[in-house]
Amino acid sequence: MRAVIQRVTRASVTIEEKLYSEIGPGLMVLVGFEETDNSEDIEWLSNKIVQLRIFNDSNSVMNLSVNETGGDILVVSQFTLHAKTKKGNRPSYINAANPEIAVPLYKSFVGKLQELMEKKIQTGEFGAMMQCEIINDGPVTIIIDTKNKE
Repeated sequence: MRAVIQRVTRASVTIEEKLYSEIGPGLMVLVGFEETDNSEDIEWLSNKIVQLRIFNDSNSVMNLSVNETGGDILVVSQFTLHAKTKKGNRPSYINAANPEIAVPLYKSFVGKLQELMEKKIQTGEFGAMMQCEIINDGPVTIIIDTKNKE
């Protein structure tokens, strides 16, 4: 699993010119799945995201997690995070999981985040053409890959 996590003041997803979901302060999580991803990847990444200390405390030091601030999370599936660009100029998405594998992983990931946050997680619509509005706060952007736990 590969995720791009952005601290936001607000974020939203629009589908076919209709607002689908939105959040205020919190995290926008763009997530892509590979066929080898499993429940251990979901568990590890979910815990990492809700515990990331990237929100400012009263001393303006990034010392608080989204859970501690009461922030929200918006999750959007994005297979293009697994683009291979080594050859030529047209990316290959061969490492991205097919929908038969990715959809259950996506649902499980959102479910785990809801369990950890103890509240509803906003989402995009898997496979839809979406317009994402992201007001990055900071900017703070973190990239995490469960196959490369740095």
